[in-house]
Amino acid sequence: MAAPVDGKRRAFGSRFLSDPASVFHHNAWDNVEWSEEQAAAAEKKVQENSTQRVCPERQADYEVNAHKYWNDFYKIHENGFFKDRHWLFTEFPELAPTQNETYLTDWHLENKRNEIPECRSNDSGPNLTIKEQHKCSTSLGHKVQKPPVEEGITQKLSSMVCTDDFPGSSATYRILEVGCGVGNTVFPILQTNSDPGLFVYCCDFSSTAIELVRTHSDYDPSRCFAFVHNLCDEDQCYPIPKESLDVIVLIFVLSAIVPDKMQRAINRLSKLLKPGGMMLLRDYGRYDMAQLRFKKGQCLSGNFYVRGDGTRVYFFTQDELDTLFTTAGLEKVQNLVDRRLQVNRGKQLTMYRVWIQCKYRKPLVPATS
Repeated sequence: MAAPVDGKRRAFGSRFLSDPASVFHHNAWDNVEWSEEQAAAAEKKVQENSTQRVCPERQADYEVNAHKYWNDFYKIHENGFFKDRHWLFTEFPELAPTQNETYLTDWHLENKRNEIPECRSNDSGPNLTIKEQHKCSTSLGHKVQKPPVEEGITQKLSSMVCTDDFPGSSATYRILEVGCGVGNTVFPILQTNSDPGLFVYCCDFSSTAIELVRTHSDYDPSRCFAFVHNLCDEDQCYPIPKESLDVIVLIFVLSAIVPDKMQRAINRLSKLLKPGGMMLLRDYGRYDMAQLRFKKGQCLSGNFYVRGDGTRVYFFTQDELDTLFTTAGLEKVQNLVDRRLQVNRGKQLTMYRVWIQCKYRKPLVPATS
């Protein structure tokens, strides 16, 4: 696809490469198809870098001291490592509650299968493109006035009890982001949406990350509650009652935990969703550039690796994620692969990224056995 005549940058999600000679006209191209040769080469590379596994003693250290490795990561990078997620509201309009209230009401009244026809399932196969999914998306960009900060919401999670009197108990629309990092999803939500009924919860394994969120200039305790939480600790209580959340967000976080613990983590989160509530995920897909770059000796188990800083990452397939969510009792709304070609125009380099994006809904009526 040639550069636009007017020289304007194409919107995210609408840049499709049809002419290979134009590859360096943009920094990224959407929904790039792989050739059979490219896919085979990626599979071969993964087989090679998986032949040598990390020893059991080191694997135990990465698990026991996972919080330390992530704390060190955020101490080093703080806010500088992460970029704004310009795609956030385009891909996940559910995070725009002022517009989503009507969307949910109509869905409840009509039929849970008729909310967004183009997106309600991926029955046509995994090749439904990002462009097609964008038919169901809304991009937001208006500025809002923040309400004044209200005092009195304690940040001491250990003293909290999940009762009717919990942070955000009076809210009409509640979002939880798990693995919030330094707030690159939370703060755009708070800045963009003025709905007084909105309340955002955010948690992370790293106490350093949560401290960075709490001390951010846009952190508003009247609209947000940030807390430290271990997604894999089944004895640790969420500060939110069951069936109280409208949306749960998982962006590049599920891949950071041991594969054997993923199902139980999703099961616990599913219980927090209201009937009709949605779980949104974006994470690393199989054969992403990051997976192909690992060297021998960094593989922990199949498609699970440790980075040089001690943090870990897993690379998913669509079927694996579908199993995780449906086993937790959720229904598929979207499950697609986003293959993107990123370009370094200065160095004339191309980098193939593979991400998976999912939306799964909690049924209005529990499934019967």
